[in-house]
Amino acid sequence: MPRLFPRVFYAILAAPALLAVLAVGEVHSQAAKGMMIERGRYIFAIAGGCACHTIPDGTPHVGGRAFPIPFGTVYATNITPDNETGLGSWSDKEIRNAMTAGVRPNGGRLLPVMPYEAYSGMAEEDLESLIAHLRTLKPVRKETPRLKAWLPFYRSLIGPLWVKLFGRFSTSPPKAPQDGIQRGRYLVNHVSLCGDCHTPRNAFGIPRRALYLAGMKVGPLGDEIPNITPDKQTGIAEWSRDEIADLTLTGIKPNLDNVQGLMEEVIEGASRGYKNMTREDALAIADYLKSIRPIANKIN
Repeated sequence: MPRLFPRVFYAILAAPALLAVLAVGEVHSQAAKGMMIERGRYIFAIAGGCACHTIPDGTPHVGGRAFPIPFGTVYATNITPDNETGLGSWSDKEIRNAMTAGVRPNGGRLLPVMPYEAYSGMAEEDLESLIAHLRTLKPVRKETPRLKAWLPFYRSLIGPLWVKLFGRFSTSPPKAPQDGIQRGRYLVNHVSLCGDCHTPRNAFGIPRRALYLAGMKVGPLGDEIPNITPDKQTGIAEWSRDEIADLTLTGIKPNLDNVQGLMEEVIEGASRGYKNMTREDALAIADYLKSIRPIANKIN
């Protein structure tokens, strides 16, 4: 009994210190989680607020937006954390697989209207943070309309075949480039996805890579998409890097006209968009666009 007393005495003395250490660890854990969510909020913004998942003037992020595809129409999905109709019941790994590999939790293949090829090159830390932010969106129950297709087994056959024949995936780096042209290339190709709209596709939805960022007369939603290569006659060679950054952040062109359509949507975002991008990132995009091969492709 006398030997037991010192042990109990020291245990009582040590208990407050142990509790303090645990409390500090919890505070640090919560702080780290908060920083991750805030980073994800920024990634969400510079990804255009995932505007494709919102019908203009509709409820944010609940999907239902129609996209024409060869032989049919596909609808954007609900990305709110609703357990029944959104992502609420999906694990982080399942969300990641859908975003970067185009594979649903049930093993089904997403059609390549979802830019999972581009997202496959998003940095690990950015993906993790973006998924953490998606968890914080307000859950809204809304069913996604079913695929309309005029060919049988469109999703089960055409989707996997397209990926096998034409899919080009990237390796996700642990961290994203932080500045300069490499940062701009990363944002253009894997986060802000400029190429997804500004690179024309053929009748089967395959990007015409020889016309990378050279625009098209009829874009994904039927509107005109400008040439943003540094071509002197048909592109943006005469624009300064500050003018390119200004348009990215505000939607105002050097001639004081404003952009419309999907570009306006990704700038404004349903909740956040390019307008929330840092000027440093907007300038990095401008520097990259200035560095790419000029392509003559007259749009208007």
